[in-house]
Amino acid sequence: MKTKTSNQKIRAIAKHIHMSPHKVRKVVNQIRGRSYEQALMILEFMPYRACNPILQLLSSAAANANNNFGLSKTNLFISEIKVDKGTFFKRFQPRAQGRGYPIHKPSCHITIVLNSIPK
Repeated sequence: MKTKTSNQKIRAIAKHIHMSPHKVRKVVNQIRGRSYEQALMILEFMPYRACNPILQLLSSAAANANNNFGLSKTNLFISEIKVDKGTFFKRFQPRAQGRGYPIHKPSCHITIVLNSIPK
């Protein structure tokens, strides 16, 4: 088990989440810089749909820290979290007089980087 994380980052990435990046950033801004346990509490009680994939990703990043580096989940905090714009699903909605109305369904990519609290 490794305990040194100086050159390697503890991170998890979720790609092609079917939500608008703007809506996901609203939730992400609330947990940026917080400890792992505080972030879990905040995400469990927020009423937004974006909380579920972020919660799963945060748990995955903590599991990576535990398995790959042997770190305790209680000593982790979110050092970096970002939401990037993904691809659009392009669809057409039929409208009056045979016209087609374009619909863009956005997606996003979420990246979480964790660090351990120095002792």
